[in-house]
Amino acid sequence: MNERYIAAVEVSTSKIVAAIGKTRGSGSLDIVAVEYENISEGGVRYGIIQNLEETSTTVSRLFSRLEQRPNVQPRKIKSVIVGLGGRSLKNITKEVSLSLPEDTEITDDILTRLQDQALHSAIDNTLEVVDAVPRYFKVGNSRTSSPKGMVGNHISGIFDLIVCRPELKRNLRRTIIDKLHFEVDGFVVTAMATGHLILTPEEKGLGCMLVDMGAETTTVTIYQKGALHYFATIPMGGRNISRDIASLGVVDAKAEEIKITSGNALAENNVPNLNINGLKLTDISNLVVARSEEIVANIIEQIEYAGLKDSDLQGGIICIGGSFRLKGLVELLEMESGMNVRRGSLPDYVRIEDSRVNGIEICEVASVLYAGATMSDKESLYVPEKTVLPVNGVLPLDTEDTPQPSKEETPMRQRKSFFEKMGKHISNLFSGAEEDDTDLLDE
Repeated sequence: MNERYIAAVEVSTSKIVAAIGKTRGSGSLDIVAVEYENISEGGVRYGIIQNLEETSTTVSRLFSRLEQRPNVQPRKIKSVIVGLGGRSLKNITKEVSLSLPEDTEITDDILTRLQDQALHSAIDNTLEVVDAVPRYFKVGNSRTSSPKGMVGNHISGIFDLIVCRPELKRNLRRTIIDKLHFEVDGFVVTAMATGHLILTPEEKGLGCMLVDMGAETTTVTIYQKGALHYFATIPMGGRNISRDIASLGVVDAKAEEIKITSGNALAENNVPNLNINGLKLTDISNLVVARSEEIVANIIEQIEYAGLKDSDLQGGIICIGGSFRLKGLVELLEMESGMNVRRGSLPDYVRIEDSRVNGIEICEVASVLYAGATMSDKESLYVPEKTVLPVNGVLPLDTEDTPQPSKEETPMRQRKSFFEKMGKHISNLFSGAEEDDTDLLDE
């Protein structure tokens, strides 16, 4: 990666996060500034923007705050990488193939043609293909994950088509391009980007599951033999727990606060007989435990839907997402699944310079930033030209374009030359000598 600044934005159901990163020639990424803002319920539903005006206003504020950060000024944002997430995202397995002349060497061009064929495969017209991720290839009868350089007369590939409802991308374009007039350098499927950045090659090789739990959705991606095997979005998240608490008679904001400060996903034998904001702690505990167990059961069930067994995922379960802040939720998932469960974290080559955030909070937007850095070499920021303001209604001369007098022709030297010529002129008048006074007039 060549050194440059890039910007990214990630729109989720509960908040919008924008960030600026600086790439290094070594392949590392420094996240220099992050801004986020919570959004009202209903503005974005299951990842799809519902209120274009509210969302565009929020994104505009975030970009403005980023541009005002000392380590970003005087740069301005001109384009962004946009993360894609939401309920409608899933994978569809597709096989495509190409017949080749005898003894053809497999090149990047052939692999690109194969992927383009996958991207333009006929699917349900209510869905749009946003990416085609190769699972494995066959050159002749030889199965491989790295076909480049092999020789054969036929190649086929198994691809996971990542699809979503068309309005997911369409409403993002309408917000960022049409309303805010920023360029979009590319769309990145957030779940794929986090899988690339958060998971280790060993975990993918052994088989593992990445779980990203947000406010209204929980995204599950399962990897087998180093490649994507399954991708699904469960329409449940942390907000379901908050709504359960709100049903006891408190506003949504207070219910969210109670969930974080007093909730516990693990059932306790002896819950203290306390009241919190007029609510019995036992009632809160019962609701939080019941809903947490339901969400965890749905997560574990995805292994069966993927056609796998627990023993196929020796790399365990890796958790990211804001809703995993709930006390006991990671432990509940580990207990119910019987598998190793860890919290996801950013690798060492992604550094956070913004002291106001930590890696756990920004895994998603950091992954989108890094994916954008590797998918193109575009610069997202620019330094505007300096504007020269008029003084008393008059623009100052451009000293760079106006010829400047040499040291010998400074105003003081010019005045001295004038007086020398004037003295000579007077002397000639008294002596009666004739002279040409044109050079005197020129002074």
